[in-house]
Amino acid sequence: MSSSRFDALTAWTAERHGLPTTALTLSPAGGDASFRGYFRLTLPEGENRMLMDAPPEQEDSQTFIAIAERWRAAGLAVPIIYAHDLTQGFIELQDLGETPLQNAFKAAEHPDTLARHSQALAVIAALQNRADPSALPAYDAALLGRELDLFPDWCLNAWLGIDTPDSWPAVRKALIETALSQPVVSVHRDFDAMNLMLFEERLYMIDFQDAVAGPISYDLISLLRGRYCRFSPETFSALVGEFYHQARRDGRLAADINLATFEHQTQAMAAQRSLKVLGIFCRLTLRDHKTGYLWRLPHFLDHLENSLATLPAHSDFLHWVRETLRPALSQRLSREDVQ
Repeated sequence: MSSSRFDALTAWTAERHGLPTTALTLSPAGGDASFRGYFRLTLPEGENRMLMDAPPEQEDSQTFIAIAERWRAAGLAVPIIYAHDLTQGFIELQDLGETPLQNAFKAAEHPDTLARHSQALAVIAALQNRADPSALPAYDAALLGRELDLFPDWCLNAWLGIDTPDSWPAVRKALIETALSQPVVSVHRDFDAMNLMLFEERLYMIDFQDAVAGPISYDLISLLRGRYCRFSPETFSALVGEFYHQARRDGRLAADINLATFEHQTQAMAAQRSLKVLGIFCRLTLRDHKTGYLWRLPHFLDHLENSLATLPAHSDFLHWVRETLRPALSQRLSREDVQ
């Protein structure tokens, strides 16, 4: 953030609260993969707020604000928005503390970690039951396809310099069709632990500006096949089953969708997201010059293999992943000196 922009944010905040700029304390509170930045505001009486800096030429904050207002009105746990200036790209919102959900994790199979995942599954259930998906953009075939194409475009061609395998068109087509066959719900679209803040023992959703109306399993696999945990097949199946039975009880899943079918849909959705993430992390590195993403690639490659291993129709692609993609990725990472 430039000094002039920081000064503008400080002046806007001071005017909003009727205070001199010297009475405010603004401290950096991190950023994310976008162009947004965050500052913690401490007011003279000690109350904290969060300030979002979202440059309007790069970020559309209106969507974030609209979704936050709708979801909060539906009783969902999202931060309060106190004020915003869309022209400058400044938002003042509730400070939810400094504990993203992954900070409460222990080992992946630890009972406390599993309990936190069950707590997050309840948040997904609330989102899918209370938020109207018709107000959101459709997670349609075109969008699913654009996301999948990030993998060959940025991971294979731009970063690794290898060809797309012959099996790719069939995999791409099947993953899109499986996603579109699922019930449509409100989808956060990045329901990873880092976007769930643990505040006064309640989980709050953040970073939801890319929400869409899409497949019921997407947020589930964003959580279970995210950045921070790799579960055994048995634990993964147990958590998917927990989600499935709750969704059957509250009507999100119809009786004609049995557990085996849902597990297949979930694994296919997880493969789609892993492929997308591999592409996004390479794009963030190459195009946006953001660091710290390459070392996560093996983790999501492991997620991809875990999913493909349960999808026999894609055995040729799995073989290519194991025999071509993994060695190429390992060799490239070694040249980047990524541990």
